[in-house]
Amino acid sequence: MSCRAMQGRTCAGSLRASRRVFALALLGCALGCRAPADPGHTRPQAVRTTPYTQRDITVLGLRLRYIDDGPTMPARRDRVVVLIPGHTSRIEEYDGLVPTLSRMHRVLVLDFPGSGYADKPERDYTLRFYEDVLVAFLDELGIGQCVLAGGSLGGNLVLRLGHRFPERFPRLVAWAPGSAWEAKPRLAALSRALASYTLFWPTVWIQSRFWYSEDWPGRSRALEDTFAYYREVLSPGFVRMYWGMAADQVGQSLFPIAPEIQQPTLLLWGDRDNGANMGEGVARLHRLLPHNEFRIFRGARHSLAAEVPDRLSESIDEFLRRPASLMP
Repeated sequence: MSCRAMQGRTCAGSLRASRRVFALALLGCALGCRAPADPGHTRPQAVRTTPYTQRDITVLGLRLRYIDDGPTMPARRDRVVVLIPGHTSRIEEYDGLVPTLSRMHRVLVLDFPGSGYADKPERDYTLRFYEDVLVAFLDELGIGQCVLAGGSLGGNLVLRLGHRFPERFPRLVAWAPGSAWEAKPRLAALSRALASYTLFWPTVWIQSRFWYSEDWPGRSRALEDTFAYYREVLSPGFVRMYWGMAADQVGQSLFPIAPEIQQPTLLLWGDRDNGANMGEGVARLHRLLPHNEFRIFRGARHSLAAEVPDRLSESIDEFLRRPASLMP
């Protein structure tokens, strides 16, 4: 079957799934169900926990959890890379990347508000809010310049922050970034209007079908771990974050700002990741970004940090170490 035909089947399947979701949304609105009370966990309880030392920091009045790993030599501590997790994700998403990257770089990973084991206030969640949190986090740690890297929502934030603060973030790494599509403000508004706790679980189930390749050996275990984590942290604030960040990404596009991002950028994609036309979107970003290098991971889907952590971390590490004269 051709790629076009396969993408057509994917789009048709997504449309049917969307209709089911909207039907469930109406039911959810009618029932008026509410997420359980915030359990207030500051550390993982019965799910996989990062092997790295977990720390807490207060940023913009909110407690965040983060890790800070890397070489002890002062000269190397100045080489900082910040890994930004994906939508609803947490520090543990990038545990497989830290060993390689921390050999020569100080590696920071944080849980953003509403997600992971950070505070989860009931408030509006937007891309701009997360950008401000990341900048305030770096300010609190006294970090000036650093490299940003991340996938999905993380990749979206990498490119947005790189555009907003070009001097502060001299190199960028993004894989399968959210908003690699034309802005859909009406769909975003509909998502906000229909958002409910009742709709959370069926929507996540549909999304999870596109996270990992079906033949990846770790797929079942990764899904079980993710759903167990959701059950552990589920709260009204988490649900507000889920719908708010999803809607804001749907309602915006990276395409208008991409030509203005001048930093060297490493753009990555798994060739089985075609949900929401991600393949076409990343290819378009590749054409629009003035100074980028595009690498494709064969046989991988959306969650590169889980499916191919060694290949991904080695690609990032090589890009970070490369002399400026050899940058794209």
